[in-house]
Amino acid sequence: MELRVLRYFVAVAEERHFGRAAVRLQMTQPPLSRAIRQLEADLGCVLLDRSPTGAALTPAGTVLLDEARTLLARADRTRVKVAAAAGSATLTVGTLADSAGQAGTRLAAAYRARHPHVEVRVREADLTDPSTGLRAGLVDVALTRAPFDTTGLTTRVLRSDAVGAVLRADDPLAGRDSLRLDDLAGRPWFRFPDGTDPVWAAFWGGRHTARRSGPVVRTAQECLQSVLWSGTVGLIPLGHSLPEGLIAVPLADMPPSQLVIAWNGSGPGPLVRSFVRVATATWRHGEAAAA
Repeated sequence: MELRVLRYFVAVAEERHFGRAAVRLQMTQPPLSRAIRQLEADLGCVLLDRSPTGAALTPAGTVLLDEARTLLARADRTRVKVAAAAGSATLTVGTLADSAGQAGTRLAAAYRARHPHVEVRVREADLTDPSTGLRAGLVDVALTRAPFDTTGLTTRVLRSDAVGAVLRADDPLAGRDSLRLDDLAGRPWFRFPDGTDPVWAAFWGGRHTARRSGPVVRTAQECLQSVLWSGTVGLIPLGHSLPEGLIAVPLADMPPSQLVIAWNGSGPGPLVRSFVRVATATWRHGEAAAA
């Protein structure tokens, strides 16, 4: 069994859908389907029950999924150890705004435990580049927030957070249980610098981009301070601590903001693959513990 084909199988098994797995792997569906059928032929059993709505694991497929994950993780650890012995095991992680804080200490501890000899560098980007330097080749993997232009990038969603409007505590709307974007029409909104990712700017602009007249901000702290000092309106994922004097009111008509991992292309190296696996497992474990 080739590791490449095992990665294909894991993608289909996790997505429960050939089309979504093909998008995740950045390949077309026909060669993916052929590879999985060849794998089934080599093993002499059916791994996936196909249907018009997706694909479900058979008992044999469930066993292979566990074994494949173990084999792939072992292969990546071997590559990392070899790279470490050669003095080239370095991973640069890009972060944006609250993403590093959302990762907490669990992800760092889990990755250090898996790869104690890897040098991890962290680069924090400002709000103009939600890819955190991926496109410029400044980082290997990004821990950031969607939506943004993902052309040429692959993303994995870790979690979705509802979005709220950040207001001063003395604002007349601050006592409301929820708001709609139209309730904020005519208010001054912060602005992003020229050249900011347009998908990102459109989302956080709250549909009032053309009418915003607030200050230009580059960081999350600048955004919060512009609300505090100038009374501008900003948006934020709910559940974050805010400075004294500010409050976040849920927005009923805003889609959630997704915390994601992103990397270049569809064939990341072993350090990035391991980072994605560790981060995904860490979030799932954290959600299970909180439930």
